[in-house]
Amino acid sequence: MAQDETVTQDETVTGEWLIRGVSVVGGPAADVHLAGGVIAAVGPNLAAPGAAVIEAAGLIALPGLVDLHTHLREPGREDAETVLTGTRAAALGGYTAVHAMANTEPVADTAGVVEQVWRLGQQAGYVDVRPVGAVTVSLAGKHLAELGALADSAARVRVFSDDGFCVADPLLMRRALEYVKAFDGVIAQHAQEPRLTEGAQLNEGEMSSRLGLAGWPAAAEEAIIARDCLLAAHVDAALHVCHVSTAGSVEIIRWAKSKGWRVTAEVTPHHLLLTDDLAAEYDTAFKVNPPLRTQADVDALRAGLADGTIDAVATDHAPHPIEAKETEWSAAANGMTGLETALRVVQRAMVDTGLLDWAGVADRMSARPAAIGRVAGHGQPVEPGAPANLTLYDPGAPPAPVDPRTHASKSRNSPFAGMALPGQVRATFLRGTPTVLDGKVTR
Repeated sequence: MAQDETVTQDETVTGEWLIRGVSVVGGPAADVHLAGGVIAAVGPNLAAPGAAVIEAAGLIALPGLVDLHTHLREPGREDAETVLTGTRAAALGGYTAVHAMANTEPVADTAGVVEQVWRLGQQAGYVDVRPVGAVTVSLAGKHLAELGALADSAARVRVFSDDGFCVADPLLMRRALEYVKAFDGVIAQHAQEPRLTEGAQLNEGEMSSRLGLAGWPAAAEEAIIARDCLLAAHVDAALHVCHVSTAGSVEIIRWAKSKGWRVTAEVTPHHLLLTDDLAAEYDTAFKVNPPLRTQADVDALRAGLADGTIDAVATDHAPHPIEAKETEWSAAANGMTGLETALRVVQRAMVDTGLLDWAGVADRMSARPAAIGRVAGHGQPVEPGAPANLTLYDPGAPPAPVDPRTHASKSRNSPFAGMALPGQVRATFLRGTPTVLDGKVTR
């Protein structure tokens, strides 16, 4: 990407933009004119006198990415991440909207906390931050949080999750699903039967046995998903399944969707690419919840994403300070960063393998996540009149090793460190204002 020499500093912050010769969602090259916060025109040889120009031959224009599953850690764990650093990382990854999970300190189970996170996102200005509300008070799984108050707050919460913990009580889960119907909400479940995963450390299988680590059975995920699909069908409510990780889970979700039930699901970039074999040296960079699974599971997840059974790629960006990861396996925190590498991983796992085209990427990383998360103004086609939420991506950038030290996130716990990944986000626009240009944040 090259900027025209006439671009001034003021124009890089506000004003009109003319993106020349870009492939719109993988289609033929065209010009895209951004003005007044919207896409003013798309077509060949556009004229926009006075607009700042980006020469974008070889780049792909995608609708701004939307992440359903981001841990921004603020309030309470600013040593790992803040709304400012996390949203900078998101912009660098091509995102224009993220959903901030509720497991902060204090937990986002009150209007005050979700409004604080929402306002911090507004102040940062890199992406739209949509707080996720807790399903239960303090994520304790005992009593429903004030879901209506969260929905009526300034943050307008529509997604609720105890992520990090499963809503294990079936009656409580049923009540939550029923409650959110009143305001078109969705319950996002962390599917993990707690009794089957007590002390679990790694996917139950050959690798866990060899390493002497307590196994984490696939059935612990699949049993909760099956139960919750039935509950969602019974009360006709919206269920979203977080971070699907097993082949069996894909089949259960496929069955639920064949019934016409209101069930959606996400998969993380790391579950699309990595397997439990990587834990062979007890490297805690690969410790995550749910755990990395087998190659057969990876293959099933890719197929499920390709055929639409799995609706979305969600990062589960989970930053941790160094001391939380550089310790023995059993004591290490679960989680991986992912915002700045997600699109590159999806290119390697799905596009370069022929499983998805770029229109499919736009659907799974923007359109469907925006619809599931109830995020207005995002996930729309790159066409005149749409909000100018846009990502310019270079799929032809040669594979380069991931260096977490260069990331905007405060934490460095990337499982892709040292791995050569293709592609590069070159620019991100939020309502026509660039947050990233030439692969760098604009301020």
